Amino acid sequence: MDMKKIVLATKNKGKVKEIQQVLKDLNIEVIEIEGEFSPEENGATFNENAYIKAYEAAKLTSLPALADDSGLEVDALDGRPGIHSSRYANTDKERIEKLVKEVSESSKKEKSARFKCEMVLASPAGKTLYSSTGTCEGEIIDKPSGTNGFGYDPVFYIKEFNATMAELNLDQKNKISHRGKALKTMVNWLKSQI
Repeated sequence: MDMKKIVLATKNKGKVKEIQQVLKDLNIEVIEIEGEFSPEENGATFNENAYIKAYEAAKLTSLPALADDSGLEVDALDGRPGIHSSRYANTDKERIEKLVKEVSESSKKEKSARFKCEMVLASPAGKTLYSSTGTCEGEIIDKPSGTNGFGYDPVFYIKEFNATMAELNLDQKNKISHRGKALKTMVNWLKSQI
């Protein structure tokens, strides 16, 4: 399959920016999906939801499509919000407030958490061309800090950096983030295909 052009199966501008930054050195044109795009993410896992989005975008554009599904798993909440991370509340602000409140009210005192990402590259025929996984360990803090990033980044604290994900610059984030790790594996595979 020709990998000179791939479409990103997301309308999330933050994800587009992160992915384009990492893929810029490959001789692959990375394009954003245009128009209305909101496939029903009814999979039971991050991988299934990533495949649903990738295949839908590939069918719409007749190009290989790259999608990720990612979320936050919090130990004090028995892995929630998990695959429902983006649907946990209506806005990033409301999601963060709900998360911090639930973690503080949990009988479990540990605040350990991880971002998890599953990435899938699908063909217009529905074949999974490649899939990759990445995780990033951290903990949930009580007050948001930082303006870089999106989603739960302002309350996801990473000890090794003494900073939240939202306090890291894009290069730092792409090196250690769940999406950055999954994307690195995907990039290595893409390089082998060009």
